[in-house]
Amino acid sequence: MLNTKELFHRRARRTRAALRKKSTGRPRLSVFRSSKNIYAQIIDDVEGRTIVAASTLEKDLKGKLKTGADKDAAVEIGKLIAERALEKGLGDVVFDRGGYQYHGRVKALADAAREAGLKF
Repeated sequence: MLNTKELFHRRARRTRAALRKKSTGRPRLSVFRSSKNIYAQIIDDVEGRTIVAASTLEKDLKGKLKTGADKDAAVEIGKLIAERALEKGLGDVVFDRGGYQYHGRVKALADAAREAGLKF
């Protein structure tokens, strides 16, 4: 019987495998959520490097947010990652939810990034 962590990694691998087939060279917007913070990064899988990143641990956001673990924080990170991506000339990405459900904070981040101009 697999434990929770192994099941999570299995779901994440399955999601990334499906994205690899659909990406057609687009970078990947990857989301990681912990119990206290949320992180997002746009990764170029061809070169294997992070192009843009944002998290609730950044100094300018820490004072503005009540906590890094709610939907409001996810919305701020979604707007910030989209803004930084558009500055770098990235308009189209593929959304990688990892092993998380597309629900709650993950969905809030994705919706905010879409509203700020990212296409996925």
